[in-house]
Amino acid sequence: MDGHAPGQTVAINAVAVVCRRGWNAVEPRERTEMKNPAQTVIVHHTALRYCAHPRDSISQLAHIQHMHMQERGFDDIGYNFLISGDGMVYEGRGWGIVGAHAKEHNFSSVGVAFMGNFSDELPSSASLSALLRLLRIGVLHGHLRPNFVLVGHRDVAKTECPGEHLYALLPKLRDQLQNQ
Repeated sequence: MDGHAPGQTVAINAVAVVCRRGWNAVEPRERTEMKNPAQTVIVHHTALRYCAHPRDSISQLAHIQHMHMQERGFDDIGYNFLISGDGMVYEGRGWGIVGAHAKEHNFSSVGVAFMGNFSDELPSSASLSALLRLLRIGVLHGHLRPNFVLVGHRDVAKTECPGEHLYALLPKLRDQLQNQ
């Protein structure tokens, strides 16, 4: 998705994705390509301030990338995609790139983080719809297996992530994906 003007939104079959240049991402130190389409989508929350405005989201994305690269020693921002409260999808590592979001599961999964703390608040309907559209496009373009599994981070690691309110919505999201 790179190669677009800064701040440009790229429509990918009805999913607006802000490319890395659009949020001024730092270049990754290294990128590892996935060998196969992902079999799992792992839903996270950033556990930071809720973002529903592009200016706030872009600032927080830069903060998360800095924290992941400088404090945790990751090669890049850990997530493949991040979704803000206004339903905007931001490219993290993107499709087909191994993430750093769930130890022992990164090579076979895509990590999608909702921007906010969903132990305290409910995710917006716009952000939930954006996730569904993103995942449908992922299957359509061969980045996700058609029978992929949608799980919360807490299903694969000892954590509260993605927060109680977002986690409680995962069964409904699974149903919506199956009944499309």
